[in-house]
Amino acid sequence: MLIRKLFKFENAHIVRNCTSDRCKRSIHGHSYKLELLLKANKLDHGQMVYDFGLLKGVIKDLFDSFDHAICFWNKDDPQYIQACQQFSARWVSLPVSPSAEQFSRIFFFLAQQVLKATQTQNGEGDVEVYSVIVHETDTGYAQSFAEDIDNVQMGRLNLEDILFSEQIQSEWTDPETYQKLKQGHTFNNPTVELQVQL
Repeated sequence: MLIRKLFKFENAHIVRNCTSDRCKRSIHGHSYKLELLLKANKLDHGQMVYDFGLLKGVIKDLFDSFDHAICFWNKDDPQYIQACQQFSARWVSLPVSPSAEQFSRIFFFLAQQVLKATQTQNGEGDVEVYSVIVHETDTGYAQSFAEDIDNVQMGRLNLEDILFSEQIQSEWTDPETYQKLKQGHTFNNPTVELQVQL
């Protein structure tokens, strides 16, 4: 079974090496819509794949990090990177170009890492990320699946190479969230007291 959670964020970027002259040479922004699709073969004690309320924690904090931020590829011109960091308090450095395609991979990867590090406590089953869809415009989106995450032809993804500005980190519910994720810390979902025996 699949469930879908919609997130929204505003973001600016340059997509180097693309065909469109406007996109590859000028900073521009989009009102993104991000669809996170989770799947499981078992429902929890509340008869859910995964309680939507649980997505308001670490995953929401990480996804919200991209809102009103500028994203840049860490292989871009050093002067451009320096300007982004100097003139924007909210920036994200990525190991891949910030295209819609790569955003879908980044968000899939981040959600996947959080779910792997999460100790569920309400009878959840084999919950995993099925897909991520990133709508860059009303008419165009990119969608990634598990096989896209480890595809070296699309660029390697690891937590060490995704960097968030100090301002972004200070706004997280727990400013140490990302460091804990990188260190293999376990995130515990709330314990639920059963009211009806199944």
